[in-house]
Amino acid sequence: MDNSKIKKILKSVKRGTIAVDSALESLKHLPYEDLEFAKVDHHRVLRQGIPEVIFAQRKEFKDITSIAESMMKKTGRFMITKATKNIYKNINVLCRRYKVSAHFYERAGVISVGEAQKKTGLVVVLCAGTSDIPVAGEAEATASFLGSKVETVYDVGVAGLHRLVGTKKLFSRARIVVVVAGMEGALPSVIGGMTDKPIIAVPSSVGYGTSLGGLTALFAMLNSCVPGIAVMNIDNGFGAGVLAHKINTL
Repeated sequence: MDNSKIKKILKSVKRGTIAVDSALESLKHLPYEDLEFAKVDHHRVLRQGIPEVIFAQRKEFKDITSIAESMMKKTGRFMITKATKNIYKNINVLCRRYKVSAHFYERAGVISVGEAQKKTGLVVVLCAGTSDIPVAGEAEATASFLGSKVETVYDVGVAGLHRLVGTKKLFSRARIVVVVAGMEGALPSVIGGMTDKPIIAVPSSVGYGTSLGGLTALFAMLNSCVPGIAVMNIDNGFGAGVLAHKINTL
C-alpha cells in the first residue's frame, strides 16, 4: 500500500463513503502482516519508496506463494528474485486466480507482477560478456518493475572495445549507467572514462580460477582510478537496479 492509496482511504472516511471499520480492515496490516514463517513488510514502500521484494532462494514453494498472495491482496503487485521455472509455474496459478499476468525474466530469474506501466528517465544497463546477462537482466528487470525506462547493451567487454563506439549517444541520453562485468572487472573504469553520468558497477562471478568467484572483479572495481563509481556486491543486479531507479527518479 502506498501513500496515494492511504490518502484515498482517509479521504473516503472523511466524506463518509467508507465506514471506519472498513478503513481499519484495509489498514490493519500496516506496518506488516505476520504469516508466522514471514512478516510481510507492506509498510516498506512508504518508508523507502521501494516495496519489499521476495528473495526466493532456499524458500519453500508454498511460502513463496503465500507471501506473493499477501502482497497481491494489498497492492496488486510483487517481484520475486532468484526464481526458477517451477516457482514461475506456481505463481502463474496464483495469478490466474486474481486475473493478472506474471512476467518471467528467465535468464535473470526474476518474476514481476504489476510492473509499473509509466516509465521515467533512462537507465542504461551494459554487460561485458554474454555470460553476464543474468546479472544485467536482474538489474534491468528491477529498475523496470519500479518504473524506470531501461535500455540494455550486451557483450561489449574490454576484449573488443570497438564494440562500445556505437553506445556513446546512448550514454548522453542516460541518467545513470549500470555496468556488469566478471573476469578482471575492467569495463566500469572504461565506461567511467567515457561519460559524466553516475555509474553503478556490478562484479559478476564469471571467470576462471583466479577470478575467485567474482572477488577479482570486485577488487578491481573498488580500486578503479575513475572517481565516483558505486560498487555493488557480487552478482547483485537487484541492488544495482534499485539504486539506479532511485537516482533516476530523484
